Amino acid sequence: MRWARGPAALKRKSTMAQILLDFAAARTEPQIGFDLGWDHARHGLPPPAAHCQHGNALLRGWRAGHACFGARTRTAPRRVRLWLALRLHAWLRGRAFELADVTPHYLGQIEVLHCPITRVPLLPTEQSVDRVCDAAAYAAGNLAMLSAQVNRAKGGLRWDQALQRARQAEAGGGSVDGLDAAAWRRLATLISFVTPLPHAQAAAVPLHVLPPNRLRLLNPVQGLQALITRELARPDGTRRLRALAALLPGETSRVAFHRLLSALLPRRLEAGQDADALQLRHALEDAWAGECVNRSWQRFALALDEAAVERLLQRCAAGALTATRVLLHEPDSATEGWALQSGGWAGAGAAAPRKVIAAAVPAGRGAAARMAGERTRTADGHLPA
Repeated sequence: MRWARGPAALKRKSTMAQILLDFAAARTEPQIGFDLGWDHARHGLPPPAAHCQHGNALLRGWRAGHACFGARTRTAPRRVRLWLALRLHAWLRGRAFELADVTPHYLGQIEVLHCPITRVPLLPTEQSVDRVCDAAAYAAGNLAMLSAQVNRAKGGLRWDQALQRARQAEAGGGSVDGLDAAAWRRLATLISFVTPLPHAQAAAVPLHVLPPNRLRLLNPVQGLQALITRELARPDGTRRLRALAALLPGETSRVAFHRLLSALLPRRLEAGQDADALQLRHALEDAWAGECVNRSWQRFALALDEAAVERLLQRCAAGALTATRVLLHEPDSATEGWALQSGGWAGAGAAAPRKVIAAAVPAGRGAAARMAGERTRTADGHLPA
């Protein structure tokens, strides 16, 4: 990304660009633009000239901040530049952006070296911060770093639409919108994490991708699924999984749990003792492509109801699994700042959280549209690490 070098550069714009920006500016919030310009000045960075019309909120904020701070500015490391660029992108599109938790430090926490969907290394120019739930804001718990290619292919798709793309790619033996069937399956799983689903439907989603750091899982059973899979990547994970088995209610669920471990452990061993963290992660994700693993998982998961899964996660969060940290959210805070009432758009009603995502599930599936308010807790996907 190029940054203008001084105020004079802010005045250079074509008539066509000005017309297009006037159209976009009609949907933006002036105070948000002013604050964004102010923060650019605070870090000694003029906003991109192409987005500074004469007298618009962004330029006014930058000029006011420049007059206030002068040369007494803060440093602007790469994460700060990414934070400002992401805010600018959201402002130009009229999207809500939650400033309380989405900070440069937060963006550093979700940063990855490989795209979780395509698994290819990410160059800085290819990094793209995506709103996993397209009907929500740029907010904590709804963001993941993907490749720009995946972000473009994903667009505003729901999880079931991404799964349909996977079937199309598999049937055609090639790719759809640049992604092969395996990548589309991972993307469908990723979107399902932030899509409220009935317990049985969520249990039927294979864990083709582990949840990225700080992503919030709105379906408790997927939180348990991720916890079990990640424990297998730990050196002493099997010991702690035995402790987890002791917490299960009834012999039926314990037998089903041990059968699940018997299906997963061979894939863990196939990765080898010398596998690094990334190789082990991919091996465990790929294990969920097997029919035996999924059949064993569904027998175990459906032996528990949603309330039992929530109680199990609560006990894990309370320290029942030593050295495993689980973070749970109350229903009111799980989607706080997501601007669900406005569909993720900035505006007067964007700040008030809502417990229904109208566009998150296909029409006619009302049960799948219930938000985390109907659950006692919501798991944060970055834990356990």
